[in-house]
Amino acid sequence: MIITIWVTVVLASLALIFARTQRVTAYFAANAKAEMQASMILDGGVQYVEATIVNAESIEDIEDQLLYDTMEIEDAGYFWVIRPPEYDIDREPEYGLVPENCKININTADANMLMGLSGMTNELAASIIDWRDEDDEITEGGAESDYYQLEDHPYDCKNAPFETVEELLLVKGCTEEILYGEDTNLNGMLDDNEDDGDLSDPIDDRNGSLDIGLFRYLTVDSNEKNMDVDGNARININNSEARSDLTTLLEEKFKEDRALEIMVRMPEGTTFENILDFYFRSGLEPDEFEEIADSITTTDDTELDGLINVNLASKEVLLCLPGLEEGDVDALVNSRPENEEGIAWVVDVLDQEKAVPIGALITGRSSRYSADIVSVSQNGRAFQRARVIIDPEASPSKIVYWKSISHLGWPLDREILETLRSGEPLE
Repeated sequence: MIITIWVTVVLASLALIFARTQRVTAYFAANAKAEMQASMILDGGVQYVEATIVNAESIEDIEDQLLYDTMEIEDAGYFWVIRPPEYDIDREPEYGLVPENCKININTADANMLMGLSGMTNELAASIIDWRDEDDEITEGGAESDYYQLEDHPYDCKNAPFETVEELLLVKGCTEEILYGEDTNLNGMLDDNEDDGDLSDPIDDRNGSLDIGLFRYLTVDSNEKNMDVDGNARININNSEARSDLTTLLEEKFKEDRALEIMVRMPEGTTFENILDFYFRSGLEPDEFEEIADSITTTDDTELDGLINVNLASKEVLLCLPGLEEGDVDALVNSRPENEEGIAWVVDVLDQEKAVPIGALITGRSSRYSADIVSVSQNGRAFQRARVIIDPEASPSKIVYWKSISHLGWPLDREILETLRSGEPLE
C-alpha cells in the first residue's frame, strides 16, 4: 500500500512537471511566433513606406497621415509610422514621414547655423566643426585628438564627416541630455515618465512640457540631385559655356525680345551667388522667375548637400538660416504656398538683403525621408520598432539607414497593447 501511494505521488508529480513544461513550451512558442510576426510586419512596413514614396505623384500622396495610421495586416498584427507632432508637443501622436532636409545637416552647417538651435552650446558647435574637418587645428572651444586621447577610453578625433546623428555622443560637449532632452524614447510626445520629476527615468523638470533636445532638428542625410523636377540637368548660369542654353530657355519661356532684354543685364563673365541673386539682378518678374527657377543653378555640382526645405522646415530650423529674424521666419511660414516644390515664392516675402544670403542654402523639394515604424503582433505579445531613412532618388530606391530602436520601449498608448492582449481588434 505504501509503495502504491509513493508510486502514485511520483507519477502525479511527473504529470504536473510535464504539464508545467508543456505550458512553458506553449508560452515560449506563442511568444516566438509573436516576435516573428512583429518582425515580419516591420519588414513589410518598411517596404510599404518605400513603395509609397517611390510611387507618389504629388506631395499630398506622401503627406496624407491616413496612409500611416493603424495599418492592419490581416491575421498577423498592425503597424504605424509615427512622427513627432509638428507644432504642439503633447500626448497625441502624429503619423507620417519626416523629410530629412527639414533639418540642419551637421556635416555642412557652419558654426553660426548650428548656434541658431535652441540648446546648442558654443563648445559643442566648435567641437562639431573639429570632428568633421580634415585638419588637427583646434577651433576655439572645440577639440581634436589631444582632448579625446585623455578620455577614460581614449580615441581619436574622426576628422571626417558624421555618419549618424548619434555619433555626436562621441563629441566634446554633447551629452544624452543635450541630444535627446527628456524625450528618451524619441516619440516627440510627453509621456508620464517624462513629466514626473525624479520618480523615474529620465529626470525631468515636471513642468508639463517636453524638452526634445537637439536630435529632432539634426541630420546627416539631406542630399538631393542637382536636377529639375523632371530629372533634367539644370543650366549653370555661372558657366559661360551655358549662356546659349540659358538664352534658349528664356526664349522658350518668354518672347525673344524679353529674353534679349534679360541677357543684356548679364554681360559675359557675370556670376551670381545663387538663383535668388540672379532674380534680383536680372530684372525678372516674379511670375517669370517662377517659370525658370527649377531649371537653373549656379554650380556644376551634381549633388547638393545640406539644403533646407523652406516649404516644410520648422520655424526652429528656419531661424538657423543666416540673417533671418523671427519676423522673417514667421512671414515665410505664413506665406508658404500649398504643395509647392520650388523656392521662387521666397522673393515675394523677403527683400534682396534677406533673400540672397540664404539662396544657396534652401530648396523647395524633399528627397530623403525618415520613418519611425512600429509593429505589433495581433495578440499584443511582441512589438518591434525601427528608424529608417529612404532615398527614393537612387536607382533603384534604397534604404540608406536602418536602426532598431525597440529597446526604447513602446512609443504609443499602452491601451493599444492591452486591447490586443485581451483578444479584441483595434478600431
